Amino acid sequence: MATIGRFQKGDDIFYAKVVNDTLFRLRGEVFGAHTFERKPVLRRGIRLLTPVVPSKVICVGLNYADHARETGKELPREPLFWFKAPTSLLPHGGKIHIPFPEHRTDYEAELCVVIGRKTRNVTPAQAPRCIFGYTAAQDISDRTIQKSDGQWARAKSFDTFTPLGPFVETEVDPAGLAIQLFQNGQLRQNSNTREMIFKPAELVSFISTHLTLLPGDVILTGTPAGIGPIRSGDRLEVRIGGLAPLVNTVR
Repeated sequence: MATIGRFQKGDDIFYAKVVNDTLFRLRGEVFGAHTFERKPVLRRGIRLLTPVVPSKVICVGLNYADHARETGKELPREPLFWFKAPTSLLPHGGKIHIPFPEHRTDYEAELCVVIGRKTRNVTPAQAPRCIFGYTAAQDISDRTIQKSDGQWARAKSFDTFTPLGPFVETEVDPAGLAIQLFQNGQLRQNSNTREMIFKPAELVSFISTHLTLLPGDVILTGTPAGIGPIRSGDRLEVRIGGLAPLVNTVR
């Protein structure tokens, strides 16, 4: 398994392989031919960024059978997707800001697909070759606005509403991964990617028939049952299979 992160030191932004908290700088194109330096990078003064810079953040709704049951909605016949603003991205360790404290604002733990090549009109069998890897994400949602709007983009696109990371794992089998969210140490979501209605390859294929996916684009594959509200001071941790945990706090 290769673990790839994106980092910043001063004005220098770079990708690196992460091995037991040691960084080996990537040379070349992260989504193309590349190698890694043998000499480790000193961690002093280095800041962790979101692992990719997508042109599009695509979200999939009602993609877990257990979540559909808890919301009382019918299972979708085809994937339901929409867009979040890339400016909503937040790295591991960042603070989620609630713009309207009087609104209900929820956590949603999600497995995230990272696209590795230009993708258009691929079949589910071809789709895995277009996937660079997987990371953890959250789709923070202002339910009050979501309910009043009748569509989801505004309610989910506030700055800091898409925590992502910390790293991309390039050799992950997305089938049968435990997906959990802990709020202040308490387990709130506890499911498995087996509950997905449409698997990652199916999602990539379906979305690519409607639009072109570019390297670095991300697809949030839906959240399982157990969604709930967040409040200032909360600590949220997403754990998905063998991926590095994604931890953020709420202000």
